[in-house]
Amino acid sequence: MAELFDTPRKRLVIVTGRSHPELAEQVAKELDVEVLPTTIYDFASGEIYVRYNESVRGCDVFCIQSISGNVSKWLMEHFIMIDALKRASAKRITVVAPLYPYARQDKKHQGREPISARLISDLYKTAGASRLMSIDMHASQEQGFFTGPVDHLQAMPVLIDYVRTRVDLNNVTVVSPDAGRIRVAEKWANRLGGYPLAFVHKTRDTSRPNVAVANRVVGDVAGRTCVLVDDLIDTGGTIAEAVGVLKHAGAKDVLVAATHAVFSDPAAKRLSECGAREVIVTDTVPIPPDKCFPQLKVLPIAPLLARAIRQVFEEGSVTALFE
Repeated sequence: MAELFDTPRKRLVIVTGRSHPELAEQVAKELDVEVLPTTIYDFASGEIYVRYNESVRGCDVFCIQSISGNVSKWLMEHFIMIDALKRASAKRITVVAPLYPYARQDKKHQGREPISARLISDLYKTAGASRLMSIDMHASQEQGFFTGPVDHLQAMPVLIDYVRTRVDLNNVTVVSPDAGRIRVAEKWANRLGGYPLAFVHKTRDTSRPNVAVANRVVGDVAGRTCVLVDDLIDTGGTIAEAVGVLKHAGAKDVLVAATHAVFSDPAAKRLSECGAREVIVTDTVPIPPDKCFPQLKVLPIAPLLARAIRQVFEEGSVTALFE
């Protein structure tokens, strides 16, 4: 083990839950450490038991859990892991939630609704978290929900490096799937080299989950390669409709790029049949084999997470990773 990460004064520890252990193993490998052995199991009643098999007293612990699929179970497991670390006298506990849970519920659209994203931050803090690290939150203001330092990482550099190799950079338009993601699309356009922007005008029924209708394109996409960008793909309805609208408006080609591949049914079917040449995502959450399809390209996020963890551990600058 590298001396940097195991000294009498300071020790970096990686722990993980059961939702996506492969990601934690890849992060640990990048950092030249091992994931701490942990005993986790379910009682017959569904309650979760957690015990760390080695001491974490005085350690700088990064607690990784990708919360997707069985959200309530993996979230509760994360809280229990943090509580166990706090009671075992860990010096600092950094929650690493690559996909921040309940992020889409960041404000009230109607009366008598919760702001669940804030509730999750409060629960992480109550459990014992000192710091929070996540990738491409649904809204930047969610960083202010957590009472403590927040490292809001961006998958954009990882995605852009790959997209550059897949398009003709002289004929690109960056497209937002709705007006709310224009800011993200603008950052993409600037990073790619100052390309034109467009967005798909969309209406959403707030009384029904995962229901949106793509109406028309605002911007010039005729004859151009469109890079359709988003933070998360859930059921794939918004993206599939947006691809169809872009094709109808004369787009030569469409690539989809998103950070989090939640892929709730029937996302895989919709995305494979929507007409996009390629759907590019990262592995912030596990993607089971039955959710994969020929046009899907999955990029590893572990190197980015490992660099951010190294900066936090060494008291360096996380922002510098993205400048």
